[in-house]
Amino acid sequence: MSDSSTKKPTSRPKSKLSPEKYARLRAEAKAPYRGLRKFFYVAFGASGLIGAFVFLAQLAAGREVSSTLTNLGLQVGLVALVVWLFRWEEKQENKQ
Repeated sequence: MSDSSTKKPTSRPKSKLSPEKYARLRAEAKAPYRGLRKFFYVAFGASGLIGAFVFLAQLAAGREVSSTLTNLGLQVGLVALVVWLFRWEEKQENKQ
């Protein structure tokens, strides 16, 4: 007499998922919300570029140069950070 609870499964149980969908779900489980994070990187990068353009225009007009330079530096730093995060995210995705 063999007990059915002691049998070892020989392979992964059959599922109704296609291999592509299964791979996509596994990738999402390993790195949840990757698409959402990329969306925010693009949105914050665009915001930083618009801000940098505005402060560059203020600097060209000569208005409040010291505070404008500080704000321009902040916007450029934000864009640099977002670009670095987006590239890092791409590298992590390509590793998997």
